[in-house]
Amino acid sequence: MPKVETFNRDQVIQNAIDVFHDKGFNATSMQDLVDATGLNRSSIYNSFGSKLDLFLECLNVYQYKYQQDTSEVLLHSNTGFDAIKNMFLMYLTAIVKDKDGKGCMITNSKSEMANHCDRITGFLKTNQKQTLDLLTQLVDKGQKDGSINSKQTSENYALFLFSNLQGIRMTSILENDKSKLETLVNTSIDILT
Repeated sequence: MPKVETFNRDQVIQNAIDVFHDKGFNATSMQDLVDATGLNRSSIYNSFGSKLDLFLECLNVYQYKYQQDTSEVLLHSNTGFDAIKNMFLMYLTAIVKDKDGKGCMITNSKSEMANHCDRITGFLKTNQKQTLDLLTQLVDKGQKDGSINSKQTSENYALFLFSNLQGIRMTSILENDKSKLETLVNTSIDILT
């Protein structure tokens, strides 16, 4: 008979996200996870598998939250350009709220773990493809509605925007001046008009 979890799984995952986001995968010990979650090691292993399994579950939950936020932003955008601008501003708001300078957990994971673990690399590639596909669709919409120029293909603009968004997320770890970050956002999206 399978064991029944007697803890709040969502809260445990959020606590683990906080630790992984703060320390990264490699610097997070099992004891850190025990301390943060209130679970003993065997409960963590029995409920989540390995540290890597727990980390990947945390990445998925973190990604899902941003996907929900992005969907909400897109619902309130009239043109392709507005959607992209609002998406960048959503990220800017999250950056400014990040007083500890932790950065984006997914971007940090890319910097720390890409090409070191096939499972994490697979997650990161899928995340990047989904984001690029979304940006391509938004640019395409903007080119069709006239809010975005057609000097480049939607795919080229999407890659440019994605790279800039990643760069802004990395820059913000050490630079939290909102006006400077707004300048980066505006410079990134001005090329579209």
